[in-house]
Amino acid sequence: MSEQARAREDICRIAKSMFDRGLTCGASGNISVRLSDGTLLVTPTGSSMGFLDPAKISQLDQNLRHLSGDKPTKEIPLHSAFYDTRAQTGAVVHLHSTHSVALSMLPDTDPENILPNLTPYSIMRLGRVKLLPFFLPGDAGMSTAVRGLAGKRSAVLLANHGPVVAGKDVWAATYAIEELEETAKLALLTRGMSPTALSPEQVQSIIRTFDVDW
Repeated sequence: MSEQARAREDICRIAKSMFDRGLTCGASGNISVRLSDGTLLVTPTGSSMGFLDPAKISQLDQNLRHLSGDKPTKEIPLHSAFYDTRAQTGAVVHLHSTHSVALSMLPDTDPENILPNLTPYSIMRLGRVKLLPFFLPGDAGMSTAVRGLAGKRSAVLLANHGPVVAGKDVWAATYAIEELEETAKLALLTRGMSPTALSPEQVQSIIRTFDVDW
């Protein structure tokens, strides 16, 4: 199987899995993958993640011109901001996952690091997650905000909208965004219960051991 064919199959399989588990619903969410030739495969606009057709996945050239497949998601500028500012990015996943969105709306959520340090895995897979302000869907301001981070964050949470995560490949980005959602869920479940979080020393040990970009 060619690199492109495998990537198309992976996008559809991952998208369906996330849809079936309620991590995204309706026609929300999008995924992109950068191929070795620099072109992008992107989920089409207005499509359900649960019912994607590999043959209809959009393909864009290095200048984001539409080459084939259905019309791409309007969030392309958001995805391209990660590709342009983080050379190691091979895929980007964006969801409207419930617990993450809920966390984005709470007034005491830390905008510099929206996730409390409850488990080592959110630290290992995400580093610090930046909360960005609300933008209208498709607003180019989202791309500008991500570019303003100068590649220092692999994950952001769009207020009242949802998380966006970049990874070295589509599997890494998927595992990371699922970890973000699960940690957000843990944060909400334990809210007001004074949970025992990881100590600053434990956090630093994780950062050193797993070479986390913190």
